[in-house]
Order: sequence, then structure tokens, then C-alpha cells
Amino acid sequence: MQSVSEALKNLEATTDNALFGKLGKRFSDAGHELALVGGPVRDAFLGRTAPDVDFTSSATPDQILEIVKPLSSAHWDIGRAFGTIGARFGDDTVEITTYRADKYSVDSRKPVVEFGTDLNEDLFRRDFTINAMALTLPSKTFVDPFNGLADLLAGIIRTPGKPEDSFGDDPLRMLRAARFASQLGFEIEPETFAAMKAMASRIEIISSERIQQELTKLMLGKHPRKGLTALVDSGLAAIVLPELPALKLEVDEHHHHKDVYEHTLTVVEQAIDYEKDYGLEPDFVLRFAALMHDCGKPKTRKLEPAGGVSFHQHDLVGARITKKRMQALKFDNDTIKSVSRLVELHLRFFGYGEQAWTDSAVRRYVRDADDLLIRLHALTRADVTTRNKRKAERLSFAYDDLEARIAKLREQEELDALRPDLSGEEIMQILDLKPGPEVGKARNFLMELRLEEGPLGAEEAKSRLLQWWSER
Repeated sequence: MQSVSEALKNLEATTDNALFGKLGKRFSDAGHELALVGGPVRDAFLGRTAPDVDFTSSATPDQILEIVKPLSSAHWDIGRAFGTIGARFGDDTVEITTYRADKYSVDSRKPVVEFGTDLNEDLFRRDFTINAMALTLPSKTFVDPFNGLADLLAGIIRTPGKPEDSFGDDPLRMLRAARFASQLGFEIEPETFAAMKAMASRIEIISSERIQQELTKLMLGKHPRKGLTALVDSGLAAIVLPELPALKLEVDEHHHHKDVYEHTLTVVEQAIDYEKDYGLEPDFVLRFAALMHDCGKPKTRKLEPAGGVSFHQHDLVGARITKKRMQALKFDNDTIKSVSRLVELHLRFFGYGEQAWTDSAVRRYVRDADDLLIRLHALTRADVTTRNKRKAERLSFAYDDLEARIAKLREQEELDALRPDLSGEEIMQILDLKPGPEVGKARNFLMELRLEEGPLGAEEAKSRLLQWWSER
């Protein structure tokens, strides 16, 4: 975090951009106010550059268009009904929105749009104080009517007015509070958090797509544990991601097992650490798989007569649960397939250290993981949370060995392109077949040989294929 003096310098430097000065002067000359607002102002104090540049103005959408048209290379008014005009100035894309003073109905988060005339009133309707700061242009006057800078420096998430009013207007803001906790590592102010708990059920009016967007941003934050615990402790997770609080399984003195909820949060954190080791960018697929990897445990939990607990096939059950939840949240099919497949495969490695795998088993591991192999490496390692140092080291060494064997087989056998020694066309020519199910069966036979024995070469594969065909 920047000091106040450093932050103000950074903020002023942001406005040294010639475009900002030019826009500010044009709006001022036309008799209108213009202010840089929200994320760009907040991020200037955090010492980083915001991905979007947002302005607010006393000008109406028509007046905004009249001002920006002569300056911009392109402009659009798709958000005109909400007071927003977009424009492109060279490499810069900006949005300028008329001051707002919206009204909300009880059963909807869509406001009845009303344009305002006052900057402070516009800032008051924003979600949190840290996003309710502005810098007027061209005067470069810092405007902070709700002490957003103090909250930013203190690491606090708080609404400008009463949180009940803010969340009543737009329940999505409750998820945004958890998301900012994840992204910034901030604490949600007690009164604000109390309102989240009391009003959690209001989140039900929010669309699945908007919930998905906030969850994705939360999972990609630097501190997802903070955001996830906020969701669980507020009761929001019980509505939007019920599989997470369900991991808080009862533990009694006779049937001991690891705290699955805390284990899961630790696995998420460790998976993030392994992203760096495996050269992955902040990776939603890996992180969400880490979050969901044990979601099948509540449904498969069995108390054993001798004490202890078993969770047989929780990997398979968890994959189905994961797929169903992600479909409900409207994730795209590729992401659903990747995450649920990782959940299904996350136990595959365990047992490797006790009984050495054959080369065939290693090939199958690579084949089954396919393009998820690197993520599976990270997830498998992250899933080791035991406090038993000797056990942790044994598992780590075992996985080192597995990765070394994969590397060796990859070098010897082109393991990344596992396929039969003969193509479909060659199979049809050898067996005098036309395209159909029999060709698929023959290809599957050759693929099993490839997995079991490695590359055979075309002649040996042809001989084995003819023998298999004659014995059928």
C-alpha cells in the first residue's frame, strides 16, 4: 500500500495523460463536470494500473456524445439507457457515465434509471467507500466524501451508507464484498458483514451468470480463502455454492477424520503456490478443481465400525456434483469438462508410493489426464496437507519419481501424442473394412497394446492386428 503522499502523487500522475487533460478541458469549457472515478482512483492508491478507465459527468448522454465525437476515433452508445457512452481515443478506451441517482424495486436488482446532478450523490450510490472516490478534471481535485481513502489504507470494505440499503438495492454487492476481500486481502467491516448475514437470501434474485462472474473473480484473487470464508460465514455460500459449507462434516470422538472444509481451503492455497512452480498463470480451472475436489465426501461418508471414516468413490461422485453445480452457474462446457475431470482424477496418484506402477500405468495416467496433466500435477501435490512431515516427504518424493518417469517415457515414446501404431485408414486397408464400428474396435485394441507395451512399430502392429482379427 502506498503512503498517502505517494498515493496522491500516483493519482495525479495518472491524470498527466494528455487525453485526460484534454477531456477535462472540453467538458469544463462546455459547462460540465468530469471526474475520474471508482477503480482507477482506488488502484492508483494501491500502486497499480486499473484495466478500465471510468469517468462520471454532469453531462447527459447526448451532451457527452457531442463532446467526445470530434475527439474520438470511434464511439458507441450501447449503454445509453443507463447513461453510459463509450469512446476510443487512439489506444485508450474509456466509458463516461452521467451522474446517477437510481431507484430500486424490492424484487429486482435492475434500477429505475434516474440521472443525477451531484457528484457526491453519484458516489453515495456506489458499492463500497473504496470505490466511491473521485478526481475531478481538469482541476485534479480529490473528492472523498465517505472516507474511502481511510478505509483503503486500513484495508476495510464498507458501504458508503447503510449496508442494508446498499444490499437491498443491489444484492450482488454482497458477493462483490467477498470478491474484494479475495482480490485485496481486506476485511469486511462488521456492520457491513452483519448485513450480509441478515440479507443473504436476497442473493436469490441475482442471475446465475452474474454470480458466476463474481465467483470467478473471487477465485482468481490473491487471497481466495478470505473471500470463500466470507461467503460461508455470511450464509451466501449455502445459496450460491452449497457444496462448500457442506464440507463442514461433524467430527466425533469415535470416528476421527481430517476437517474437510479447512483441508479444502488449504488445498486451494497450496494449488496457487504450485501455479508458479508449473508456470501457470492464475488458473481458474486448477483453483476451482482444488475447491471442489472433495465435494463428494459428504455423500459418500461412511462411519466404520472400528472407528474412522471412509469416503469410497468420492472422486467420481464429486466429479458429477461439480459438473451439476457448474452447469447451474452457467459455466461454459469446456471449463466444466476440465474442472470435473480434474476432480475425477485427483486420487489417481495415491498408492503409487506403496506399489510401483508399470510403464503401462504411467502411460494411462498421462492419457487420462491429457491436456490437464500439468494441472493434475499441481492439484495432486496441493492435496497433501498432512502434518506428518515424514509422510509428506514420502508422497513428494513419490510424485517426483512419477514425473521423472513421465519425462523419460515422453522422451522415448512421444508420450504427448499417444495413439495406436496404425491409423484408421491403415486399419481399414489391412482388414478390408469400410468406416464403421469394427474399425473403432480395432483401433481400441491397438490403443490398448500401445498403452500396455509402448510403441510396437507398423509391422508388429499389423501382425498383432491380423492375429486379433482372426481370433475374433
